[in-house]
Amino acid sequence: MTAPPTKPPRSRFALAAVSLLFLAAFLGLIALGVWQIQRRAWKLDLIQRVDARVHAPPGAAPGPADWATVSADRDEYKHVQLEGQYLPVAATRVQAVTELGPGFWLLQPFQTTSGDIVLINRGFAPNERKAAEAGEAPADTRVAGLLRLSEPGGGFLRKNAPAQDRWYSRDVQAIAAKLGLNKLGLKQVAPYFIDADRSAPLPSDPTVEPSWPVGGLTVIKFPNSHLSYALTWFALALMVVFAAWRVYLEERRRRSRHGA
Repeated sequence: MTAPPTKPPRSRFALAAVSLLFLAAFLGLIALGVWQIQRRAWKLDLIQRVDARVHAPPGAAPGPADWATVSADRDEYKHVQLEGQYLPVAATRVQAVTELGPGFWLLQPFQTTSGDIVLINRGFAPNERKAAEAGEAPADTRVAGLLRLSEPGGGFLRKNAPAQDRWYSRDVQAIAAKLGLNKLGLKQVAPYFIDADRSAPLPSDPTVEPSWPVGGLTVIKFPNSHLSYALTWFALALMVVFAAWRVYLEERRRRSRHGA
């Protein structure tokens, strides 16, 4: 039996093209891995900054002069406080799912001592009846909680329907417009809302209902899978190096067989 014919060596042009492809793939994958490492450092710094904000003593909420520059990186989850009074309107119910189950956030307009309006998420109530019972304006004159940015539009695959008073996200501007806050001769409405702190601990006995609404249920969670992503990109880069090495060895065998 005759040995099967071997493939001839690649031309210099073909070798150069293959080498450039391997090099581009390697450098691209390394760049993606480095980018993920940088993203991880940024995320860890963000988590540290947010944790410091959440556990700091409450400070003054941004006033109208600072509203235009309020941002997620600088301001979200700041622990703030306001003094004033709730406006005598029923709370807007926004559908929610929390650690206490499905139900509603209760958002109520709060007029500060300077006359501005800030929407306060007073907390969670588990159903329509509980939310309606807790929906009247309380007599509190001081509110502390976490600053949150507006959530325009609605929830996942569910748009807010202001005309039907159906809310799936805490859209400050839309809720303010629905309540007619800008038509009441009041000052401007803040572009953020505040998740009120919990006023009392939850009952230890599960058969005892808490006093609704329950505040302090803000979920602060930042996915941080950047290290695994980086390792994946670096592993793929190593696979490219291995593939290039195999091509190099194969090309050496071809040239030795053909006396090139």
